[in-house]
Amino acid sequence: MQRIFLKSKLHRVTTTASEVDYEGSCEIDGILLDAAGIGTFEQIQIYNINNGNRFTTYAIRGKDNSGVISVNGAAAHKAKVGDLLIIASYASYNEDDIKNYTPTLCYVDADNVLTKVGNQITL
Repeated sequence: MQRIFLKSKLHRVTTTASEVDYEGSCEIDGILLDAAGIGTFEQIQIYNINNGNRFTTYAIRGKDNSGVISVNGAAAHKAKVGDLLIIASYASYNEDDIKNYTPTLCYVDADNVLTKVGNQITL
């Protein structure tokens, strides 16, 4: 049996651009993508902390160390510059994988600079 678990998340990133007239996707600083193990064109879920919108799109790689989080295309209607987002990726795991499963949890500062990577939720 396959079960779907959180693979990784970027926690409380700040939206830096919202581009309606752009082919749909979410451009994410390459350093953040690498830290979270999210691939270019991988499906992602975005949860907008400011307005409660939740939507699906795919990741595209932004310039390393740019801090860019640009929500593009139709999804741009769901996030504006300055909104805080959680960007999550999920994967299917079999029962053997679950025994050693841990997610990758990435935390940033107000400028979307990576500050911590862990595998436990800290409250």
